[in-house]
Amino acid sequence: MKLVEPPSCNSASTITFIGRNSRGNWVAQEQHGLYGGLFVNRAQALKFALFENGHHPETIVELPREIELDISGRNLTA
Repeated sequence: MKLVEPPSCNSASTITFIGRNSRGNWVAQEQHGLYGGLFVNRAQALKFALFENGHHPETIVELPREIELDISGRNLTA
């Protein structure tokens, strides 16, 4: 599955970020912190993100940098 930036014309959609944290675990988290989780592999992080976002792969962005699961409720930035 190829992950791409969501189209800018679809501003109603939220973005789900996936990537590795500092300990090598995979993280999936919605940009506003509405949902998220830690996973042992990329496939499980993608499966979770797709389930939670209604199966919209175009709104999933894989980050090249580390991402930490944030449960504080603050917004995430790319």
